[in-house]
Amino acid sequence: MKYIEPHAHMVSRTTDDYVKLALAGCEAVCEPAFWAGFDRATAAGFADYFRQLTEYEPKRAQTYGIHHFSWLCINPKEADDPGFAREVMSIIPEFLDKPNVLGIGEIGLNKNTRNELDIFEEHVQLALDHDLPILIHTPHLEDKLKGTRLTLDSLANFSNLDRSKVIIDHVEEHTVAPVLEAGYWAGMTLYPQSKCSLDRAIDMLEVHGPDRLWLNSACDWGVSDPLAVPKCALRMKSRHHTPEDIENLILHNPTKFLRQSRKFTL
Repeated sequence: MKYIEPHAHMVSRTTDDYVKLALAGCEAVCEPAFWAGFDRATAAGFADYFRQLTEYEPKRAQTYGIHHFSWLCINPKEADDPGFAREVMSIIPEFLDKPNVLGIGEIGLNKNTRNELDIFEEHVQLALDHDLPILIHTPHLEDKLKGTRLTLDSLANFSNLDRSKVIIDHVEEHTVAPVLEAGYWAGMTLYPQSKCSLDRAIDMLEVHGPDRLWLNSACDWGVSDPLAVPKCALRMKSRHHTPEDIENLILHNPTKFLRQSRKFTL
């Protein structure tokens, strides 16, 4: 079955993973900018990273028949140094016209600090200034509920924000309802050891319905599974979801959101 992987950090994955994705039916991969496993020392390091996301990685993906799209930002963890963050943000506009850039992301909060929130809001304004969709990271574990509430409160201050163009990712059982009720999209991340298991994600789907939901693996250099989305589709089948329902969740839903960027084409 064809599907879209809407959140994967392929710069940290091997070419074997691209082969697996292609064999599983992946049509497109969307890669948000993220933390590289260490704090980068200079803004020039981010410039090279943005070149990797917009020039090299699309070519590597196309070798396996997969479209590659990217999101740009300075990630929440490194955004806690506002001076450095603003230096990085100053170079983002020169990459926004690249043909595979969808929008701004993954921005958000890590430890829910004031500095992180300031840089988050500046990213939101950057997206508004360029009429771009936004992909938002929510914190891990015990910080998730507080971070989600701070995020929603912050977004509410932007009166001209189109909430249908914002996806708040890594929702769990205690955060999915407020995200959806506020009119945003919600991403369910399938991790082997944290975030959502396959069955927990399907439980949320069955409770809240499929509207404005997508599945992603967020596979990176940590414990993660690039095939989490098709595996969840298989689990949905075993729980008696119809092929149409499965295709809607893993293909049509992400397509509907991503097409709000003029760059997204298949």
